Amino acid sequence: MRIGEISEKSGIPSETIRYYEKIGLLPAPERQDNGYRAYQQAHLERLLFIKRCRSLDMAQDEIRELIQLADHPDADCSEVDALLVRHLNHVRERLQELSNLEATLERLQSACSQGRTVAECGILEGLTSEVGDPESTDTDNHIPGTHGHGHN
Repeated sequence: MRIGEISEKSGIPSETIRYYEKIGLLPAPERQDNGYRAYQQAHLERLLFIKRCRSLDMAQDEIRELIQLADHPDADCSEVDALLVRHLNHVRERLQELSNLEATLERLQSACSQGRTVAECGILEGLTSEVGDPESTDTDNHIPGTHGHGHN
């Protein structure tokens, strides 16, 4: 299969497939005489595995670890379970972060009343004093997909 075909079959853009090769999540395919990549069924299966992991918001390092574990089918699966536990804990932490974010946004929204000017806007004042406070101890800025091994 050429890259366009495996992209279509997997639903993953060609650029992403090349990226997965570059970072080692997908083994490099053989090259044909004309220089084109020649993907095999195993590449498609790996891409679909990666896609499923990404749909569960697993980070690249988590996916890499699962792939390494899968390469040893006779090994004890406790490491796979431990990875999933770490990921689940991270998801729960993110849910709490989102709940806190929702409460903050609701407080900001309630600070706004009709008929005021932008200069009197309670939302902008709240953002200036509450969220933009450099003395704030809230340093947990989660960026989706950047966590690994139970960390943000």
